[in-house]
Amino acid sequence: MDTRYTHIARRRVRGAVRPVAIAIIAIVAALAAAAWLLIVRPYQQQMQLDNGGVPAVTAVGKTPAEAAPANVQAMDVNQLLTEASKALKDQRYLAPAGNNAFEFYLRVLAKQPGNPVATSALRETFPYAASDAEQAVNSRDFNEAQRQIDLLAKADPANYTLTILRSKLDAQRKLASQQQQQAEDQQKAAQLAVQKAATEKQEAAKQAEQQQAQLAAEQAKAKQQHTEQQQTAAQETAQPAPTAVAAAESSDAVLLKGANPNYPTAALRAGQSGWVVVGFTVTPEGRTSDVHVVDAQPRHVFDRAAMEAVSRYRFKPATHGGTAVASTKQQKIEFSTGR
Repeated sequence: MDTRYTHIARRRVRGAVRPVAIAIIAIVAALAAAAWLLIVRPYQQQMQLDNGGVPAVTAVGKTPAEAAPANVQAMDVNQLLTEASKALKDQRYLAPAGNNAFEFYLRVLAKQPGNPVATSALRETFPYAASDAEQAVNSRDFNEAQRQIDLLAKADPANYTLTILRSKLDAQRKLASQQQQQAEDQQKAAQLAVQKAATEKQEAAKQAEQQQAQLAAEQAKAKQQHTEQQQTAAQETAQPAPTAVAAAESSDAVLLKGANPNYPTAALRAGQSGWVVVGFTVTPEGRTSDVHVVDAQPRHVFDRAAMEAVSRYRFKPATHGGTAVASTKQQKIEFSTGR
């Protein structure tokens, strides 16, 4: 075979491969640049924001924004292009409102549709402007982020980046709403805990006050009964010796020693009051027997306590013709919490 044809064929193959390889390298480079602008760079900036730093800028850096022109409406195309060029130089792609490159270029297109300078500039700077909008989303400046996304949509409504930005904005809004709700729930829980603690403290103080009042009432009643007993004993001592006629007369049973009833625990806790009329027999020995409830209010609450107290009573028995005899009596016993 003639080797000349072989060499020629190889050269043709190499010539065909070179454009394909160049195209592949260009596509890979474009994808890498886009990934850096839309993923790596915003992520780095967000990490700096989370760490308390400031977002990174290009080597040139952003210069302080100039005041917005006062007569934007009256500007012609050349003047708007000049202002847009200044904004690009200062990297004011989307902000501040009314004084940024995108708004100036969009005004140019409104005055002169299809202007090649404005169209090209919007297309080329779209990725950088989208990065600024993403920063606004990440910083949770929702109103500003929405304004910037709307401005990007006016420049290129079909750009898929808008879908990503809107999804991120919606996710950040939902996250912020959830965090706010969690904070409100925690605040409500703390308030309820404080209120519960205050209520429990008030209830404890109230119960302590009731118990103290009940104890004071019982002490006062015991003191009164003791005084009565002393008076009775003194009267009996002061009485002259009975004559023969007096000895033959009859007398009723006289209480010598009373007893305080035990306040039922359940009634004390409930702050319940009442009374019981107890009937009983005083034996010739001065003790009580056949103790029973005649009437009570409320029923079956203080009955047992009243009967137990009467069972401990001691009397000077009734006499008939000078002889001790059994007699029947009734005693009303009050139960009060002292309120």
